[in-house]
Amino acid sequence: MSNAAIRVGIGGWTYEPWRGTFYPDKWPQKRELDYAADHVTAIEINGTYYGSQKPATFAAWAKAVPDGFVFSLKASRYCTNRKILSEAGESIARFTGQGIVELGDKLGPILWQFMATKTFDADDFAAFLKLLPAKQDGLSLRHAVQVRHDSFAVPEFVAMCREAGVAIVFADSADYPAIADVTADFVYARLEQAEERFVAGYAPQALDGWATAAAVWAAGGRPEGLAYVEDKAPVRQPRDTFLFFINGAKVRAPQGAMALIERVGT
Repeated sequence: MSNAAIRVGIGGWTYEPWRGTFYPDKWPQKRELDYAADHVTAIEINGTYYGSQKPATFAAWAKAVPDGFVFSLKASRYCTNRKILSEAGESIARFTGQGIVELGDKLGPILWQFMATKTFDADDFAAFLKLLPAKQDGLSLRHAVQVRHDSFAVPEFVAMCREAGVAIVFADSADYPAIADVTADFVYARLEQAEERFVAGYAPQALDGWATAAAVWAAGGRPEGLAYVEDKAPVRQPRDTFLFFINGAKVRAPQGAMALIERVGT
């Protein structure tokens, strides 16, 4: 993957309200991934959170999308929805070993999402980060964590993620804390406040702002106006940047992604 790529996408591709609003009328459902992959540049797969997939399924997904397209995978809930995270090793190995390597260079970051009730336990979370493998069957893996409790908005959490090279997901959310500190060699943002009253989910000026933020992230900078735990800027280096329109008014997600892709010119 080239440095400083900006990829913009949606969550999944099978969603009935997109039929006729995103997918053309009478578009065959078995070709919805093909269509989506021609109009956005990344997809976050949620189904891997709920259950495992077969290697052949990952291979088929990879074959269905064009070069340069990337899938982000939400990690299994059995890894993250547990009282003691340091005991997740077996579940993590099962998740990364299920055949995700069949995606090859179309495998983007793995998203480890935690419940809003999960609070920050420094020792336990540090142990969890150490369990995340750098590679699976020779394929490099990148990891992003989405935490959704205010107790994580502390320098100790930011420092341990930076030491591990794991990205903290920035979520534009009305319900959960936003942590925009950059801790990895890539950036992962989830835009979760789409409103149906806007054609693209967000107002045009808001999309302009996210396009600016994406360009700053990709160039290695620190966008202004976001919520940070630390005052210091990250080490300046180009960073692959992923933005997903997800949750909120989901029916508007494809239009939001396409509008942002037009703005960032990628």
